[in-house]
Amino acid sequence: MTSATARIGAGPAVRRPRRRRRLVAWLFIAPLAIVNLLVIGGPGLSSLLFSFTDWDGLGQANFVGIDNYVELFQSPNVLAAIWHNLLWTLFFLIVPISMALLGAFLLSRLRRGQVLFRTLYFIPYVLATIVSATVWRQILSPDAGIGAALANLGFDGLAGVNFLGDPSLALGSVAFVNNWQWWGFLLVLFLAAMQGVNPALYEAARLDGANAWREFWHITLPGIRPTLMFLVLMTVIWSFLVFDYVYILTQGGPAGSSDVLATVLYRTAFSEQRAGYASAMAMLLSSISAVVVAGYLILRKKLDWDV
Repeated sequence: MTSATARIGAGPAVRRPRRRRRLVAWLFIAPLAIVNLLVIGGPGLSSLLFSFTDWDGLGQANFVGIDNYVELFQSPNVLAAIWHNLLWTLFFLIVPISMALLGAFLLSRLRRGQVLFRTLYFIPYVLATIVSATVWRQILSPDAGIGAALANLGFDGLAGVNFLGDPSLALGSVAFVNNWQWWGFLLVLFLAAMQGVNPALYEAARLDGANAWREFWHITLPGIRPTLMFLVLMTVIWSFLVFDYVYILTQGGPAGSSDVLATVLYRTAFSEQRAGYASAMAMLLSSISAVVVAGYLILRKKLDWDV
């Protein structure tokens, strides 16, 4: 009886330190939460409200209901841009992630020089986008680029090919340039995750006669699954937000063949002075990101991707 009474009496005393720690944690996180609310929540709410108006960015905003959204899904330019975003997403889910996984696995097996290669692969990622895009624009130039240089050496296969001016090549060429900068970043993250896999698992697999492919498929991939799935999620989100390389290299051209949602949004807001309609596009981008994140969280919970 006495011990039960002591436990009951100790309950509030135990809960008070927990409440105090929780309060201290909220006090520390409050400044960041307030900044996010002002910097992200405020403009986000404004964009949502303006998406239902005909605002031109300067004058009075008149309420037009869902007209902007109706026009959005009837516009050939927007639908084409969405298709290009989907192609871009598919490319970046396959090519750079495959390259990074293979490169990281090979580097993880090196005994010497790993830091050197990791640095070399990471350098393109830290270069300013405008610098790397300008360099690649010269490399892909039909007059003074790689095609002309190879033609001078007797290889005419790429002579006169306008990688950024041909509607059938423009989007793929921009994706290639962006991948040149992006895949090394993925490689470094995958390599860091692979170094956290228990080496005893590889030793046991080798004793059982497993080759390198089986080690990669049955040990490496399951061991880095949380990192892999997170980077897949971020790749999908970033693929729908892509803007810089497309705008610098082609500005969405020629004839809209490399347009993505972000370039159409930019042109609509600042060239056509239709900020309300552009806000509707921004809401579409936000909705796509929200659906992707929600789907990721549901699948992670169902499939235990954190394990």
